[in-house]
Amino acid sequence: MKKLLGFLGLMVLSLVLAACGSGDAESSSGASEGIPDEITIGYFPNINHVAGMVAEEKDLYSETFPDGTKVNYQYFPDGSSFMTALAAGEIEGGLVGPGPAMNHFTSGSEVNVIAAGSTGGTVIMARNDANIETPEDVAGKTFISPRVGCTHDVQFETLMSEVYNLTSDRVGGEMKHVTGEPATYHSMFVSGKVDVATVPEPWASAIEEQGSGKVLIDTPDVAYGETLPAAVFVTSQDLVNNNPDLVQSIVNGHKKATDFINENPEEAKTIAREKIADITGQELSASVIDRAWNRINFTYEVDGEVLQDFANSSYELEFLDEKPNLEGLVNTSFIETEVASTE
Repeated sequence: MKKLLGFLGLMVLSLVLAACGSGDAESSSGASEGIPDEITIGYFPNINHVAGMVAEEKDLYSETFPDGTKVNYQYFPDGSSFMTALAAGEIEGGLVGPGPAMNHFTSGSEVNVIAAGSTGGTVIMARNDANIETPEDVAGKTFISPRVGCTHDVQFETLMSEVYNLTSDRVGGEMKHVTGEPATYHSMFVSGKVDVATVPEPWASAIEEQGSGKVLIDTPDVAYGETLPAAVFVTSQDLVNNNPDLVQSIVNGHKKATDFINENPEEAKTIAREKIADITGQELSASVIDRAWNRINFTYEVDGEVLQDFANSSYELEFLDEKPNLEGLVNTSFIETEVASTE
């Protein structure tokens, strides 16, 4: 089943958001339920989710959970299936695009963003023979994103609307919008089916290496390009309120994984490359991983203001019917707690 889920869709780190609320695990109501004998962590086989891959490969949660706790991992093709599994209690938490977390929160689901996973990694690519030299040339062209209103779509449309006064046909504009899995963008460039792609890494670097497209707008110049969390770590408010010890142990493991990535980048790259191939069957070269890595910052720190700004952009672009108030979505109390040494 894991293989099937991973194979069904080479991911992306899907849409956006989160917020400025910050709860306190120490003051939660209700007694802690204790750490169960078995937990499950979810993530996408995506380079922005390397912390999940490293935690699994290096067995880092064994250092933050009591001896004998079994940690399982479940892989997801998109944010919707991840959030459904979280709501159903099939996973205790994991990495997902902030957009699905925002959408479920504003729809009434009691979820918390308790850490970030990474920032950056969105690139706007243009097909080589599409006669596109500047962003203004995208008028009348077809662009592709993983989903309507996903993180990468909102980043692209925000930039094009605010800076170049170009909008998608969804709101009567000049750019035609289609959707598809990022792993297919190279072939869609080759076939001429699309002209521009708003691409999460490592697929932008793969397109560069395969030679079908070129960078039109690099990560620093995309809207919220270097500050927006590309992945966030979420759990349920029920666990935050009733089992803060479990949530703290999960966050401690995630922090260890993030620190490992930053302290051992070459080993982390190897783990990411091998896990993506194992889960999805997609082989990425070391040079693609290297190039993609340079566009991503692996961090567990969450900037709630950026997430709220991004949510406002989603509303202004008419992806949301109401301007969202995300107060209470983000809870930074667990990442502010020092990781206890297990040595």
